Amino acid sequence: MKYPDEDIKVSSSIHEYELTGEKKYLNSRITGLVSLIMNSSSFLLTGFSGLEQQYPWISIPFLTIYAMVLSGNCMVLHVIQTEPSLHQPMFYLLAMLALTDLCMGLSTFHTVLGILWGFIREISLNSCIAQSYFIHGLSFMESSVLLTMAFDRYVAICNPLRYSSILTNSRIFKIGLAIVGRSFFFITPPIINLKFFHYCHSHILSHSFCLHQDLLRLACSDIRFNSYYALMLVIFTLLLDAILILYSYFLILRSVLVIASQEERHKSFQTCVSHICAVLVFYIPIISLTMMHRFGKHLSPGVHVLMGNIYILFPPLMNPIIYSVKTQQIRSRMLRLFSLKIY
Repeated sequence: MKYPDEDIKVSSSIHEYELTGEKKYLNSRITGLVSLIMNSSSFLLTGFSGLEQQYPWISIPFLTIYAMVLSGNCMVLHVIQTEPSLHQPMFYLLAMLALTDLCMGLSTFHTVLGILWGFIREISLNSCIAQSYFIHGLSFMESSVLLTMAFDRYVAICNPLRYSSILTNSRIFKIGLAIVGRSFFFITPPIINLKFFHYCHSHILSHSFCLHQDLLRLACSDIRFNSYYALMLVIFTLLLDAILILYSYFLILRSVLVIASQEERHKSFQTCVSHICAVLVFYIPIISLTMMHRFGKHLSPGVHVLMGNIYILFPPLMNPIIYSVKTQQIRSRMLRLFSLKIY
């Protein structure tokens, strides 16, 4: 004999079993979808979170900055190329710096402006690896050029009589090739290694462009080689370059203080002002971004995105302005170029 309570219990058990089955099915579908996203070869670029409605307005200053970066550095290259009196080691090195800054701007503008204009939201793994390769390679190249410019200033001030024999055009060309090789050859192993990692974490990047450390954060593979190699690379390039630049200015300062004439001291220091400003413009954003990654994890993602864009855009934007204002030869040729365009 069956009782009504038993029927109710049986029906409720069946209902619970059906709900459990549906939950398991939904969980399996969700797990499969997440797994598909995690194992896909595309990454989500990060813009200014929460300000999506203002992207058209935010894009205006960014477009202006990129236009100034491209036009300013192209103008410096044009002036140095077309003016025979500027065909000297110092200005060849300045041309290398301008070319590096120009390439840095070109390597990121399509993703930064693409996000703000709504054209780009994702980036493939291969494109991300290529972009990180050029960003880091160009950063190392800029550091190497600044170190070479410091050596140029040291020779010009401390050993002026031998300047033309030490820094010949052929030697500058060889130094340029060495800079390119040093900048892009040694970063190749860890960058290629990124291709073979398994990325199982959320495919959301921290910036509007790809960086090596950002991809490492998303990888579930063994990243010890890349981490240690990248650390050694930073120590023996950026940090070593900074130490050597400081040492060169210590030697310059010691040499200048020996000069009796106040006017000669002032003139010697003036030749170094542009380079000192370029060094500060390059190293301050790098140090700030590194400190933010290390100690600023509590900060909003928008602050990280803004600091990343400053790191990428500030040196290419400021260097043409610094050298146009502080270097008399460049300034006079720029003014002549503008006067020809006006008339």
